[in-house]
Amino acid sequence: MFIGCDHAAVAAKQVVVDALASHDVDIIDVGTNSDQSVDYPDFARKVAESVAAHPGARGILLCGTGIGMSIAANKVAGIRAALVGDVTGAKMSRLHNDANVLVLGGGVLGPRLISDIVESWISTDFEGGRHQRRIDKITAIEKSSVQPATGAREDSNS
Repeated sequence: MFIGCDHAAVAAKQVVVDALASHDVDIIDVGTNSDQSVDYPDFARKVAESVAAHPGARGILLCGTGIGMSIAANKVAGIRAALVGDVTGAKMSRLHNDANVLVLGGGVLGPRLISDIVESWISTDFEGGRHQRRIDKITAIEKSSVQPATGAREDSNS
């Protein structure tokens, strides 16, 4: 399990690590481990690229709200990062969406709820069936989407 956070969620990351302790899971912590300000996209990228490079792997990301981590992680091909705020969402993100990255808001969720969410997410398998067809459609969108141009904008009115 790849895990990462920004400075706003270091304490919450420890709650996740503790919740994973009862499972036979190897944890690879990509940081951060300090409350000194860092840029969350750097850690989202590390976790997301690691998960994408290891078929069947999963990851957990945390920041203050989870929003930034979720947006950044979902930019990596093959990642289905789900920002979850309750146990039902955790279960459904695995059961129906085969989420491979769980994203949590360390500043908005309490320790007990974080533990319960992690427990639900880690112990729920993807249901497959009709849901696989939908995951395949998401993957097709990802593969066919137009990538934004780099450099200056072509619109002269900008």
